[in-house]
Amino acid sequence: MSTGTTKADVLQGTLDLMVLRTLETMGPQHGFGLAKRIQQISEGALDLNQGTLYPALLRLEQRGWIESSWGSSDKNRRAKFYDLTRAGRRQIGRESEDWARTVALMQRFLRPVE
Repeated sequence: MSTGTTKADVLQGTLDLMVLRTLETMGPQHGFGLAKRIQQISEGALDLNQGTLYPALLRLEQRGWIESSWGSSDKNRRAKFYDLTRAGRRQIGRESEDWARTVALMQRFLRPVE
């Protein structure tokens, strides 16, 4: 059993919520902007590559939680922008509640033994 935590371990089960929350707070973003913001918020702990982020964006779009449209980036390049849908906003609420329960459960296990 490994004693270290890899970046993939941290991302499993959390990436969808990170993307949804980032879109909620920042508004429509292209993939590079999302990756950059997630890296910034995580203080460099999460450096998402295209092979991680874009499948997640496709999955979120297929579930109806985000939608995409083509536009121009800051550098005037064609880019696909992603935005949160109403269903995505509801999903943030559900996933936030799930995470709060998970954190509370894990805190019980991590309490010092008396």
